[in-house]
Amino acid sequence: MPRLRVLSGEDVIKILKSFNFIVISQKGSHAKLQRTISGINQTLTIPDHKELDKGTLRAIFNQASKYISESELMQYFYNK
Repeated sequence: MPRLRVLSGEDVIKILKSFNFIVISQKGSHAKLQRTISGINQTLTIPDHKELDKGTLRAIFNQASKYISESELMQYFYNK
């Protein structure tokens, strides 16, 4: 079974930016990213921490997979 990588909030934001998400606001250490596809806003909130806990990273992966296919996201979040 593949293992989650060690990623920072900044790493995750860069990954999501590659899928056309943009940072629309930041409050404290949490960045809100959004993209609009066919008139529908897709929003994710990412904690901008130096290292994200595995559970937090898994939750972000699950939320992002509502908008981006798991097969596309897998290479960024998991080791082979």
